[in-house]
Formats: sequence, C-alpha cells, structure tokens
Amino acid sequence: MANPFSRIPRAWWLAIPLLCILYFSGLSASGMLGPDEPRYASIGREMARSGDWITPRLWGAPWFEKPALLYWMTGAAFRLGFGEDLAPRLPVALFSVAFLIFFQCILRRSFGARAAWAATLILSTSAAWLGCSFIGATDLPMAAAFSAAMLLSLDWMETGDRRRLPLAAALLGVAVLAKGLVPLVLSLPLLWCGRRRWTDLLRLPVAGAFLIVALPWYLLCYLRNGAAFPRTLFWEQHFERFTSASLAHGQPFWFYVPVLAAALMPWTPLLPLLTRRALYGEARRRFLLLWLLFVLVFFSFSKNKLPGYLLPLAPAAAALMGISLAETQRARWALPAAALCLLAIPAALPVLPEALAAGLSRASLPAFHWTWLLPVALAGCIYWLERQGRPAAALAAMAVAATAGVVALKLIDLPAIDRAYSARPLWREIAARRDSVCIQSMHRSWRYGLNYYSVMPLPDCSQSPRHFQVWQQPGQAPLVRAPNDSPAP
Repeated sequence: MANPFSRIPRAWWLAIPLLCILYFSGLSASGMLGPDEPRYASIGREMARSGDWITPRLWGAPWFEKPALLYWMTGAAFRLGFGEDLAPRLPVALFSVAFLIFFQCILRRSFGARAAWAATLILSTSAAWLGCSFIGATDLPMAAAFSAAMLLSLDWMETGDRRRLPLAAALLGVAVLAKGLVPLVLSLPLLWCGRRRWTDLLRLPVAGAFLIVALPWYLLCYLRNGAAFPRTLFWEQHFERFTSASLAHGQPFWFYVPVLAAALMPWTPLLPLLTRRALYGEARRRFLLLWLLFVLVFFSFSKNKLPGYLLPLAPAAAALMGISLAETQRARWALPAAALCLLAIPAALPVLPEALAAGLSRASLPAFHWTWLLPVALAGCIYWLERQGRPAAALAAMAVAATAGVVALKLIDLPAIDRAYSARPLWREIAARRDSVCIQSMHRSWRYGLNYYSVMPLPDCSQSPRHFQVWQQPGQAPLVRAPNDSPAP
C-alpha cells in the first residue's frame, strides 16, 4: 500500500512547520489588545452563551458596527471549549493558514511552482498579514475571503472558464459577512478586467451562490432589529466612515504610502521589481496590479484611515513579487536587501511594548545590540547562495530567518506587551475583590479590555463609589488605588 505522505511535496515539510510556528505560537501570551479586539470577542462570547446568532450584542445592547462572521467564528470557538484568550484568536489564525495553503495551490497552477512558493513565503512572513492573523479582528477574514474569490476568477478573466465562478461568488459572500459592502467595492477591478463577459456574473449559479451566502443574515438581522441596523452598519460605518473624519481616524491622503512599506516588511525592497513592464505581459498579471493599485487608491480617498484597511492588497502584492522573483535574473540584490530589513526585529524588541502603550513618539530609541549584526550576516549568506545559483535555498534561508525573528519577538515582547497594553493583568489583580472596585479614569482601550475579562462591566466611581478605584494617567498603565490616593494593598 502506498504511503499517503509520499504525495506531499517536499517543500511542504518545511512550510507546514514554519506556518504552525508563525501562526499558532503565542496566541494567548497576551490578553486582548486595543479597543476593537475585546469588543469583538465579547460579542462572540455573548452569541455563544445566549444562542442568539443573529443580533450582535455588546454588554447587553445591540451593536451593529460590523457583520457577524467574526462573531460566529469566536462564538463557535467558545462553544468548543477554548478559553477567553484563545477563542477570539485561534479561528482567525486557522483562517489565515487555510488561505495561505490555498494561495500557494492556486498560484502554482497559474504561475508555476517557483513563483507560488516565493509568493507564499513573502505573504506568510509579511508584517501586516502576520500581525492581523494574531488578533481577533475582522480585517484578516475579510481580506482572505475576498482574495480567494479574486484568485478563483483568474481563469475566467483569461479564458472565459466559468467553472470556479460559483465558488468565487460564495467566497465573496463570506467577505461581505466579514466586513459589509467593502469587498464588493474592492472587486471592481474584477468587473473591469472581465467587462467583455460580465453577464457571466449574473448567471444563476454565480449570483445565487453569492446571495445564498451573504443575504440571509442581513435580512434576518434587519427583520429582528429594524432600521437601526442598516442605519448604523451602512450609513454610519460605510458612508460616513469614507466621507467624514468624524470617527477620529482622519489621516492625510498620502498616509498609506508609508503604511504599505511597513505592511510588506521585510519584503518592501522587492517593490521596485513590480515596475518592470515585461512583468505584465498577460491579463492575469495586469489584474493583480490593478487589484493592488485600486485598493491603495480607494482607501487613500477615505477620510478615515486605519492601517488594517490595506490588508486586501497584500496577496496581490505578494503574488507579483513572487512572480517577479521567479523570472528576474538581475535581482540578486533583492533578497539580501530584504534580509537587511529584518534588522527591524532586534531594533523593535526593546521598544515595542512601550510604543504600543504610550505611542511611538514617546518610545525610547533602541540602544545598539550585537544581535543587530545577524541580519547583516544573513544578507551576506543569501547573496552568496544567489551567486552560487541556489535561489530556492536563499529564499528558504530568508523564510527561516524571518520565522526565527518573529518567534523571538513573541517570546520576548508578548509578556511585556501583556503587562503594558492589556487589561488582563489588571483584571487578575482585582478579580477577587471586584465588588469593591470602581473606575475613576481609564482610556477606552483599557476599559473595553477590562469589561471583556470582567464579563459584567465595573461601574464608574461617579455612579457607584467603592473602596478601591482604578486610575490611569495618559500613556501609563492603570493603577488600583484607595480613595486617599495611596496605593491599594
């Protein structure tokens, strides 16, 4: 009897362990971070507890700022018995890894094995994709489902083959369940590139697959909650978020230029490879470029800007980088330059917790450490491998080094980030005496996190004075103090 494992390509024996280390290590090493993650996690936990999978509720009140997909994922993880830190994050990490495997397979079929592996290693170790795969937020599920739909449409654009369109439409419906109407707008490059056969998208198998996936929850939520649901989700969170800076995320038009450079780290030096005219000799590659540029330009016009908005362009950028690396013979500088960018990891280690807690402008400049020389040595090794005609080994060395850097970042910084930026340690401090604690002053990011761990929010001291009070100074972690301002015992 044949060994089933013999059918697994040898490269996967390296890729699968790297993916597991990158995406599943340290998921519970820090508590919920920022204002969004604890809110989304709270809603998913409430769905699991109440059995109401239609109306999202945040601490008892309906909350319509995002659709339900992430909440369902989190709620299902709670139902399966995962803990309060793992349940919101593990489904997102699994979603990400599943997409990366799909990404490699679809690119291998369309552009060849070497381009597919290069693109997958680039995407899986890029800063934005890795970072968004670690937190329980909506950006990664939407970007992965949307990107899978776009990639499944490549054959249709090239040859008119409609066989994969129903699955692509269903995945676009999943993206709509993740983040509303945004993925429909981002799919305009697909409509443009397939404009000569656009009626194929209206055929019953295609349109039906999209509607069956996307429509039922929206319809049920509207029937149950009335006009408040579409007004909040579509008007306030779509139209006003795009046209007005009232949501306090206003940024200049050029904001996403440095964000793009940071999002693709350490692979940012490969961006010049995308300027070669010879790269775009076929329709599928031109579509990838249009996809990348459209996402960048569209969100640049939005009045409210957040770094995670750019995530849907990362697969297109990685695919083009991988294709270019596979075809370019005069880019031996590219991978060594990317290796030098790994210098950002040892430089960030001592300052990242402080930067997250107090802001990058308030963080101390890092002091030189001998580990800064490791990326320089790696760059030299990769350049030598390239000169020896071993590009696959050079790319593998880069992937292993990036994985090692990320693991070091998790092992060293996540416990410090937990102390400096998460409300979990604060909750552990006050959990045994929660009935004697009130909130005097606290930044909303910390308040949302504390509410998540306490399940029932602690009262404000102005409404319910208690013996111990939580105080927070700007840029510092909260402290529990007695009413006379002396440290609580």
